[in-house]
Amino acid sequence: MITVDSSTPARTAPTPVRRLLNVAKLHVANPATVIVTPLLILATIFVLNWLIWLLLTATLPSGGELAAGDGTEWSGAVSFVFVYMLVVAVQAMNATFPLALGYGATRRDFYLGSALAFVLLSAGWALLLGAFGLLEDLTGGWGLGGTMFRSVIFGDGGALERTWVFFVLLLFFFFTGSAVAALYVRWRHYGLISYFAVVAFAVVGVVALIVLTDSGGLIVDTLSSLGFAGSYALLLIPTLISAIAGFGLLRGATPRN
Repeated sequence: MITVDSSTPARTAPTPVRRLLNVAKLHVANPATVIVTPLLILATIFVLNWLIWLLLTATLPSGGELAAGDGTEWSGAVSFVFVYMLVVAVQAMNATFPLALGYGATRRDFYLGSALAFVLLSAGWALLLGAFGLLEDLTGGWGLGGTMFRSVIFGDGGALERTWVFFVLLLFFFFTGSAVAALYVRWRHYGLISYFAVVAFAVVGVVALIVLTDSGGLIVDTLSSLGFAGSYALLLIPTLISAIAGFGLLRGATPRN
């Protein structure tokens, strides 16, 4: 006679939320990729910028360093973070996708869990960059009048506006990268060639439409009325389109090692 040990609890299937969290954890299982390495690069860029500001302060005549400081307001030093996170998203779709399916995750769980990870990473990095911008405000440009985290390309308001801009930009690059990578996973290089061809024609078409309709002034006026926060918020539209496209592409994709 076969007896069953009732003292051993039966294993229950993970809940939908737990499945998404498990996928999200895969993307941060190696903190060096999404946290440590970009922080080290950011620190290196900051030190180099600070040394340049120090050199300008020490060598320029009185009043000249102020003009040089005004020039640093257009710094794009922080922009590498956005491009780096785009690469992270591409790697996530290509490398983590087969791994997650090997652990039993569905395509739906993988993409939604990845989207959750991208949103959380965007929020975390936006808060960090916003905090650095606030410190830059409080210290007068790190004591030298320099600008790195308060670049005018990220807004002309305070720390909250810049944090919002950082968040929107990070979301855009994360989901754009994931959509392009999903396209590659689905159709390989043929998909990428088609994608970039469509984008190129679309850009030329939009530019031609603006020129032929002489609507450049209207666009500038509209963006000016929206301000930095509102103008950057428009990026949420292509971000949402990329998120939906990536989800649809990945659901029919076959992972390859």
